[in-house]
Amino acid sequence: MSGNGRRWDVRNKNREQRLQRAATVLGDACHGKLVETGRIQDLLHSVLESGDRVCLEGNNQKQADFLAKALTKLDPERINGLHMLLSVLAMPEHLDIFENGIASRLDFSFSGPQAVRLARLVAAGKLNIGAIHTYLELFGRYFVDLTPRVALVAAQAADRHGNLYTGPNTEDTPAIVEATAFSGGIVIAQVNEIVDVLPRVDIPADWVSFVVPAPTPHYIEPLFTRDPAQISDIQILMAMMAIKGIYAEYEVQRLNHGIGFDTAAIELILPTYAASLGLKGKICKHWALNPHPALIPAIEAGFVESIHSFGSELGMEEYIRARSDVFFVGPDGSMRSNRAFSQMAGHYACDMFIGSTLQIDLQGNSSTATAGRIAGFGGAPNMGADARGRRHASPAWLKAGREARDGKNLMPRGQKLVVQIVETFREHMQPAFVERLDAWELAEQADMAIPPVMIYGEDVSHILTEEGLANLLLCRTDEEREQAVRGVAGFTQIGLGRDKRMVENLRDRGIIQRPEDLGIDKRLATRDLLAAKNMKDLVRASGGLYDPPKRFRNW
Repeated sequence: MSGNGRRWDVRNKNREQRLQRAATVLGDACHGKLVETGRIQDLLHSVLESGDRVCLEGNNQKQADFLAKALTKLDPERINGLHMLLSVLAMPEHLDIFENGIASRLDFSFSGPQAVRLARLVAAGKLNIGAIHTYLELFGRYFVDLTPRVALVAAQAADRHGNLYTGPNTEDTPAIVEATAFSGGIVIAQVNEIVDVLPRVDIPADWVSFVVPAPTPHYIEPLFTRDPAQISDIQILMAMMAIKGIYAEYEVQRLNHGIGFDTAAIELILPTYAASLGLKGKICKHWALNPHPALIPAIEAGFVESIHSFGSELGMEEYIRARSDVFFVGPDGSMRSNRAFSQMAGHYACDMFIGSTLQIDLQGNSSTATAGRIAGFGGAPNMGADARGRRHASPAWLKAGREARDGKNLMPRGQKLVVQIVETFREHMQPAFVERLDAWELAEQADMAIPPVMIYGEDVSHILTEEGLANLLLCRTDEEREQAVRGVAGFTQIGLGRDKRMVENLRDRGIIQRPEDLGIDKRLATRDLLAAKNMKDLVRASGGLYDPPKRFRNW
C-alpha cells in the first residue's frame, strides 16, 4: 500500500479469493489443479463473478465445448452480466448464454455458423456487441483493454501438475492464457486426457489454475477440407487466370489462401497448369496457411517449401508428421499451430492474400456481413490489408507498389497484393456485386459506429471473376476504378451498367484482362487439369498418409 492509500495488488488478491472459494466448495473433488468432471458447475460458480470479462475458447476449429455447455447451465441469479470474448461463435451454446441471461456483452471476430441467430439476438436487445474484430485485433486487445478475468480453454492433454499439451491445434490458446494468467486472472482448461508424461509442454502449469477432464474429446471442425469432386470448370478457369495473371506476373512466393473451392482449385492446378508454365520454384514457395488437403499434390510436386499454420486439419496429422521439412513440427512429431503468429505472418510477411467475399461495391469494398446475418470477418481484414508498417522488400511487393504509384509524386514503397476472387452470382443467384453493401443497413440495425466492411477497397489490388481480371492498382481515377469493377461484374446489374467504351479502353490498357488476353484457352479449363479429382486421389497423392474425416469418404 502506498502513501495515498491505494492498493496495488487488487487483482492478485481477488484471484486468491476466487481460488479459495473453489477450494472450499470442491474439497476432495479437487486434487492439486485437477478437478473432477462432474463438479464443473461448482467450479464455475465459485470462480466467476457477475460482470466478469470471460474469454471462452471458440476458434475456427477447436472448441472448448464442454466448458461452453457448462456455462449455459449456470444460475443467472448468481452469475450474470458476463462480457464474453470469443474468436468464433461456432456452437449454439455460444449464444445460449445470452438467451439464458448469463451474458450480456460480446466482442468477437467471426460468427459464420451463428450469424443469423446473432443478428436476431442483437435486434431483440438480448446481446450488445462491443466490436467485430479481426483476430489480431482481438488478441491485441486481450493485452490492453479487453483482458480476460477468466479464461476457458481446451487442450489435448494435461499432466498431473497441470502442464498442458495442445497438440497440432494450438490455435488461440497461448494468447488467451498468457493475457489472463499475467493479469491476476483464472485459467480453466478442459482436456481430453490426463497423462503422466506429455509429448511436450505447450502451456506451463504455472499459468493454469484448474484442469478438468472432459467426458468427450473437444470438437474440432475440419474447416479447410474441400472435396475436389465439387470443383467446377468455372472455378478452374478463374484459377488459371489467377496463376497466369497474378501469381506469374508478380512472381508471388509468400502468400495466404482464403477458405473455399476457388482457392482449392488454384492449389490443385499448381502441379499441372502452373508447372506447364515453368513456374515451379518461382511461385507459391512459402505459405501462412492451415494444412489444406488440396495442397498435398503441390507439396509432393516440390512447389511448397514451408507452411506455418493458424490451426491444424483433421486427418492431416500423419502427413504433417512425415513432412516435417515443410510444416512446423516439434521433436515430438506433431505440428504446433499458432493463430496469432500466423495472422502476423499473413499481415507482414506475405506478399499476397487471395480470398472470396459475399458482396463487393463499386469502390471495391467488400463484406461478408449481409442483411440479417452478422458473420464477422475472422482474419481477412489482416490478411487482406496493406501493412503500412512493412519495410522489407520483395519483387511482388515492389512491383505492386510501382503500379499503384506510377505517375504520382509519392515516396516509393511497396504494396501487398489483395485479391478478391468471386463468381459474379453466388448461391441462389445472389449477385456478388452491389451498388451499396448491406453493411450500411446492418450498422444502423446494430447501432455500429461504422459499417462492418471486411476489406476496404483501397487495399484491394485485383478483382477476379469468371469474366476476367481487373487490376485496380493501374486505375488513375475513381471513374476508372468503378468501370474496372463493372467490367468484370458480368450480368449483374452492376455489370450491365458499365460504360462499354470505357471498359474496352481499360482492356486496351491491360487494366481489365479477359482469359483470351492472358493467352488462356477456355476449352482447357476442365477438371482434367486437377491434380486430384476426388478425396481418394488426395489420399493416393499423400502416399496413404492423409486420413480424411468420415464425412468426406465415399469409399
